[in-house]
Amino acid sequence: MKGIFISFEGPDGAGKTSVLKAVNQALSEQLGEDQVLLTREPGGDRIAEQIRDVLFDDQNTNMDPRTEALLFAAARRQHVVEDIEPALRAGKVVLSDRYVDSSVAYQGGGRHLGIDDIWELNEFAIHDLLPELTVYLDVPSEVGLKRIAQHRSDQVNRLDREKLAFHRRVRQAFLTLAKRHPHRIVVVDADVDLATVIQEVKQLIHSRFPSLLA
Repeated sequence: MKGIFISFEGPDGAGKTSVLKAVNQALSEQLGEDQVLLTREPGGDRIAEQIRDVLFDDQNTNMDPRTEALLFAAARRQHVVEDIEPALRAGKVVLSDRYVDSSVAYQGGGRHLGIDDIWELNEFAIHDLLPELTVYLDVPSEVGLKRIAQHRSDQVNRLDREKLAFHRRVRQAFLTLAKRHPHRIVVVDADVDLATVIQEVKQLIHSRFPSLLA
């Protein structure tokens, strides 16, 4: 793979979308829009987006946690094969809004399925393809949920509506992963103003990849 793969993670309300938009714009201006792939999980391609619709359908409140975990892994596999790997082979910078760590945090931690078990499940899906850098935007669960209620109440999905205890387990799982993979996962404090977070993330990317955002 000739390209650069960067994933962005964080609890709900951490500000990933805004940070990703700013990073994507800066990289597209530097490299050209055709050299940067901004994508998301679950989703990215037609099949994965169809799975996303099932996962986030408000009527699917009775979905079994293991079914949920398997669907996320299936969408991820399709995303890898159809979107991420071709872009990396073409030498592009891939920016993914969530990747494997989200499944480990949400299903492994949030759903009590076990961090190690969900990691093992997703190893089959990603076939050793991990990001070179994962930017983890950390914010207390209470703050994240308050931001969701204030700023994107019209975009709340089935997982956003989970109780506070669920979101606390998710955040703790993310922090556990950051301790396990300290070189790949870098924690950024997102409980500050957005401009500060964006600047710190840009500096982080430049420090890891000196040719980017120079």
